[in-house]
Amino acid sequence: MIKKSKKIILSGLISTVTAAYMFGSFAQAKDNSNSYKTSTAKEKLEAYIKFTQILNVIESQYVDEVNTTTLVDKALKGLMANLDAHSNFMDTKAYKDLSVQTKGEFGGLGISIGMKDGALTVIAPLDGTPAFKAGVKAGDIILKINDQATIGMSIDESVKLMRGKPGTSLVLTIIRKKEPKPLKIKITRDIIKIQSVYAKTIGEDILYLHITSFDQKVVKGVKKAIAEHNATKGIILDLRNNPGGLLNQAVGLVDMFVEKGTIVSQKGRVQRENMSYPAHEADTDTHTPIVTLVNGGSASASEIVSGALQDFNRSVTVGEKTFGKGSVQVVMPVGKTEALKLTIARYYLPSGRTIQNVGVTPDITVHLGKIEFKEDPILLKERDLKKHLQTELEKIDGKVSNENNSSTQNSETKVDERVITEKQLYNDAQLKSAVDILKALIITNKGKR
Repeated sequence: MIKKSKKIILSGLISTVTAAYMFGSFAQAKDNSNSYKTSTAKEKLEAYIKFTQILNVIESQYVDEVNTTTLVDKALKGLMANLDAHSNFMDTKAYKDLSVQTKGEFGGLGISIGMKDGALTVIAPLDGTPAFKAGVKAGDIILKINDQATIGMSIDESVKLMRGKPGTSLVLTIIRKKEPKPLKIKITRDIIKIQSVYAKTIGEDILYLHITSFDQKVVKGVKKAIAEHNATKGIILDLRNNPGGLLNQAVGLVDMFVEKGTIVSQKGRVQRENMSYPAHEADTDTHTPIVTLVNGGSASASEIVSGALQDFNRSVTVGEKTFGKGSVQVVMPVGKTEALKLTIARYYLPSGRTIQNVGVTPDITVHLGKIEFKEDPILLKERDLKKHLQTELEKIDGKVSNENNSSTQNSETKVDERVITEKQLYNDAQLKSAVDILKALIITNKGKR
């Protein structure tokens, strides 16, 4: 037993000496703690040599046999993951999966996810999708996908696990704020079809526009809704749980309400990635008051819209702080079957502030919840008094007709999907606050046209 221990200690000592010898040439290298400093040609050469030497050691001495291609692929994946949550190296299979995602139909859950504080986080479930129906909420942290833990997992890896054949199911284990223990939610995959713009009215003069995501039909849909409601005196843009989408649609939406200035700009290290997107004066509505609703599920394009309208002082932003996703990614093919998805720039709002990791802070913070409202049973409006008294007399005389009963039931069950009722408003504190603020803006806007 003693001899065996000595042998282990000795072999460990030899390995240490060997490693020290092989990497001794780097002992005198400068401390690279300042990783943001541009490398000199000499430093680059030394780094490449160090990487090659480490590969050689692993290939020759690692307990399991590995080849160079596998090692380099693993190294690239680790390298990209350490840059930011949205950059990654796509091997042949991952690149093929991306093509399926962008060109074909696939089964999904209907959630947008991102990395926040190192945790895989739901940006938002999209309205009407399997995830939305199953009860997934913005801000949920995904702990497991089926039995696989998400710690250390990239966004693309998690998307790959959640995508699958329509009709098949998976279980998400999530951590939710104020819940005492993790929740397990079973979701059945389906083909994701999303309506991006929902238009409703509140009262006689407020147009409510719920934009669920920024697909290619958003600007067209909003213009159509406004044209159909030409008596509108105020607009509510609901961007809550909107995970983003196409930049040109976000810019186009802001351009409808702003006549000059830079709506958003992007700046990168390479000069050609620096771009700006200006507003245009033609067909611009600068008069109608706007309130924009946001929350933690509002990300990317929806942050550009809410932040730009806020910077131009064109809208009052209400709700909760947004997600904070303001970076630009491109896919760069590497050969014919592999690719890099790389962050090349960040978005900046008209004031010059960034969205990335910061988000948009609303002008007025209102948390999600309900507003308790109880109507005084004694007080009756004049127009209702006679009808009420007649009904009470009929109850006493036992003459309440079936016709009256049936008409009452029909009026209670029939719901107009194009109108937001007072009851719905009181069930949504953020929307109720937005309506109250917009009404005040409409009043102060009188006489300005």
